[in-house]
Amino acid sequence: MKIAILSRNKNLYSTRRLVEAAQARGHEVEVIDTLRCYMNITSERPSMHYKGEDLVGFDAVIPRIGASITFYGTAVLRQFEVMGLHPLNDSIAIKRARDKLRSLQLLARKGVGMPATGFARNPDDIDDVLDMVGGAPVVIKLLEGTQGIGVVLAETKKAAESVIQAFMGLNANIMVQEFIKEAGGADIRCLVIGDRVVAAMKRQGPEGEFRSNLHRGGSAKVIKITPDERAAAVAAAKAMGLQVCGVDMLRSKRGPLIMEVNSSPGLKGIESASGKDIAGLIIQHLEKASSKPRAKKPRLSPM
Repeated sequence: MKIAILSRNKNLYSTRRLVEAAQARGHEVEVIDTLRCYMNITSERPSMHYKGEDLVGFDAVIPRIGASITFYGTAVLRQFEVMGLHPLNDSIAIKRARDKLRSLQLLARKGVGMPATGFARNPDDIDDVLDMVGGAPVVIKLLEGTQGIGVVLAETKKAAESVIQAFMGLNANIMVQEFIKEAGGADIRCLVIGDRVVAAMKRQGPEGEFRSNLHRGGSAKVIKITPDERAAAVAAAKAMGLQVCGVDMLRSKRGPLIMEVNSSPGLKGIESASGKDIAGLIIQHLEKASSKPRAKKPRLSPM
């Protein structure tokens, strides 16, 4: 196969590992800077151009689209789909997962466990929203935040009101979630490929930090997950329509609670913790999926 990898930086660990894994299995690979792509949108011969050249001959595309370029990145991916390339994850699924509020609504509709979450626009509704999620302490999240940025733990009602009012004053979109104390500042990242969890790790925040993101100084170690956790991770991936993703969950007294589904999960932490060739498993999945005739997709709901 000839595979295009959409990535801003060919030297990033995840991008480099995917290139190595694809080449090891005999594929031709080209890393393409998403923002240098431009397209000719036509019903006769839709095409993609890159640095003055017409991109032709590709069979599949692996999107590694950063959150800050989601709009343009999914437009580029969508054009490749129009041209008949097989995407590892399709553009609609990525857009679903990137919208934190929309993704939680989809999980709720599918009955997947998650923390109680409130969303409002008017400051007059703050008290009611806090009551809905069980009161302080609460976690307040910017909908546009990534890697733990824009996530605040408010330990008292007064603190929560102050933070929410400040965010609302900046016209920021936020959601309020119950704080799962028993998680102890740790979460579980499950790497889902197709319909199975291929690896899982526990991420623990440093002392005094409730966020477990590795970018925030957290540590990771391999962990054995329960059948319920495995089922929840797969259900979350299916709800988003993602073939490959990272599913973040918390262990709670009422079972696994999904926090987020990441459509472009980093591979360094999960490969280091598990010792598995995750990049190789992704390429193997792409081989199998792209070899099957692409069935006509059913009409998708607006969600």
